[in-house]
Amino acid sequence: MLKIGEFSKLSRISIRMLRHYDEIGLLRPVRIDAFTGYRYYGEDQLPIAGRIVFLRDMGFGLSAIAGMLACGDDPSALECHLDLRQAQLQSQLEEAGRQLRLLENLRKNLREDEYAMDYNVTLKTLPERYAACVRQILPRYDCEGMLWETLMRETAPLHLTDGDPCICCAVFHDGEYKEADVDVEVQKSVKGSYPDTEHVHFRTLPAVTVASATYQGGYHLIGEVSAAVAAWVRDNDYHYDGPAFYIYHVSPHETDKPEEFITEICLPVRRD
Repeated sequence: MLKIGEFSKLSRISIRMLRHYDEIGLLRPVRIDAFTGYRYYGEDQLPIAGRIVFLRDMGFGLSAIAGMLACGDDPSALECHLDLRQAQLQSQLEEAGRQLRLLENLRKNLREDEYAMDYNVTLKTLPERYAACVRQILPRYDCEGMLWETLMRETAPLHLTDGDPCICCAVFHDGEYKEADVDVEVQKSVKGSYPDTEHVHFRTLPAVTVASATYQGGYHLIGEVSAAVAAWVRDNDYHYDGPAFYIYHVSPHETDKPEEFITEICLPVRRD
């Protein structure tokens, strides 16, 4: 048998962590001396300790490691744990990528002094129009593309004729910003009359008066442009009169270069 210090060196697990693993039942010593309290481990526990270190280095929590050790050599049970961890890492990778893009956009803004831009806010009325619409609860705002994919897929057999003008927009129906389960609707104006599909509904949208500003650049600027439109609404004594929406004049459908996107931020308004 090995004393705890010897086992610590061979297993590459600190004595403090070995004691913790003992307390939570993850890796118990073979024997504890009743008089001295010394912990002793068996040489055959070194492979188990090695598996714990390996799983810990992959980011598994101790409870997950305990569950995986309990699986023994069952491949299917281990696969379930691995699949879950892979999905978690993929999500973390995507979030890290999003944060890196935000950081780079901030650097770009600082270099180009984009924060000093003066957005031209106008008041206008969008006329009544007939549109193909898809509205669903999405996991997050950045999942909006799912709605456009649904619209395009289900209407492809209908051979839609674009409206004149063809207005493609996204409406955000929630009364507040939400971290998850967001209520979003996409709309594309069309000519003619078409039957509804499973998720696409055709309807006539009423005319709406909006305060709007159009800008060119990536979607990271939406918050800044929205703030400019909101300030205009406040300064001109208008009141909000419906959910905000964005009109995509040039979108990822036309170009993969964010600096070429052209987006119009629209806030429906009224004056009492």
